Amino acid sequence: MTKLSVNVNKIATIRNARGGNNPNLSQMVIDAENFGAQGITIHPRPDERHITGNDVYALKKVVTTEFNIEGYPDDRYLSIIEEVRPDQATLVPDPPHVLTSNAGWDTINRADELKPLIQHIKSLGIRTSIFVEPEVSMIKGAATIGADRIELYTEMYASGYHVNRDLAIEKYVESAHAAKELGLGINAGHDLDLDNLGYLKKRIPFLDEVSIGHALICDALYLGLENTIQLYLRELR
Repeated sequence: MTKLSVNVNKIATIRNARGGNNPNLSQMVIDAENFGAQGITIHPRPDERHITGNDVYALKKVVTTEFNIEGYPDDRYLSIIEEVRPDQATLVPDPPHVLTSNAGWDTINRADELKPLIQHIKSLGIRTSIFVEPEVSMIKGAATIGADRIELYTEMYASGYHVNRDLAIEKYVESAHAAKELGLGINAGHDLDLDNLGYLKKRIPFLDEVSIGHALICDALYLGLENTIQLYLRELR
């Protein structure tokens, strides 16, 4: 079974648009888990445009499944995970000014920077996942620097899915098999939705986890959160 981790950044974005605490992020997380989510993902950015520092500590108290904290591994991020000790730390190469994660790590040319960071995070008892593009060389680099898992950056698959889904997924299948042979766990995320998720799972049946936020929250506006989570879980079965 591939786990569904619900990224709740967008819930915080809606709340922050008006101030106050509506929607209540902690309650939404509790509800998402009750409705079947097998993990919760957050990305606390320095500008706090969605998840705030207070949110991180509040959610630590309520998440009962898997707590995954994404972020650029600067001193601020490392301080957060040292204090909170999430189940998984997903390292993304986006600096503070970018809108969303839009590239994978160069695990070869930045190996000297990444390897000690990963060793430090693992010493805290936290599983490490590193955001990469579907390139076998980058997958091998992730194994060399000691990552526990990779997270495949799926924007290219999602954008090509309705044009030629077999071509769009080709490099992802190749990369996933390479990761499996190297003993790496395999996560995936970015622009996954109810249209393209099932085919990704079909072609890479050994996926460990997908992290989905924007599309899932948008679907929930029409379909309701409980129904939406169940529909995503159905695509993963």
